[in-house]
Amino acid sequence: MCGRYALTATPEDILQFLSVIDIEDFPPRYNIAPTQPILVVAASERERPGSNLPERRALLARWGFIPGWVKDARDFPLLINARAETATEKASFRAAMRHRRILIPTSGFYEWRRPPKETGLPSQPYWIRPRRGGLLAFGGLLETYASADGSEVDTAAILTTKANATIRGIHDRMPVVVPQEEFARWLDCKTQEPRMVADLLQPAADDLFEAVPVSDLVNKVANMGPELQKPISLADPVAPPKTLGQMSFF
Repeated sequence: MCGRYALTATPEDILQFLSVIDIEDFPPRYNIAPTQPILVVAASERERPGSNLPERRALLARWGFIPGWVKDARDFPLLINARAETATEKASFRAAMRHRRILIPTSGFYEWRRPPKETGLPSQPYWIRPRRGGLLAFGGLLETYASADGSEVDTAAILTTKANATIRGIHDRMPVVVPQEEFARWLDCKTQEPRMVADLLQPAADDLFEAVPVSDLVNKVANMGPELQKPISLADPVAPPKTLGQMSFF
């Protein structure tokens, strides 16, 4: 799963990376948590000049997906992730997977290695960042929820898939990462049905990320500074996963 991530790039870098129309200025965010507003990118109704591809618009959405058919959001569980393997089948995500796919820019995400309960050891957080730096984009889903009082709020979830070899020793899931060259195809919900973009819902390449152990400061949402990403030394580092050879499913 993905329960915390960061976006510390400048608005100019995000504009260039995602080719969006415009975004407002905003500060670096080192500890983005569920229910908070997050920056997402969706296809616009307008086409780019000289192209049949739609323009891209940036908007803020609540991280916590609420399907349109929910009557009372207070009685509905918080959906921050959607499993890529079943998103086209689940009633909660089926419509968004067909009509409202989005990109979620990120500088990296946090994941926790949770030891067996009988050990009594605390969970160890990791800052998982692109090995070569820069920005990435998670695949996500968008839904505009209208409450009974007539108010509307855009809500979003991050798609997840099986972990690659880098992440597998920490957690068995990871966010779906959409390659930059596939942004247009992923966002094109008019001509690209879910089955046509299913090949993008795969674990990222094993060498895309590096996992850096960090302190438990990230556990508290109130902590929001760059110190959250400062590496620490581990007495018992994560052992690399065993090589499975030709029998590997990854």
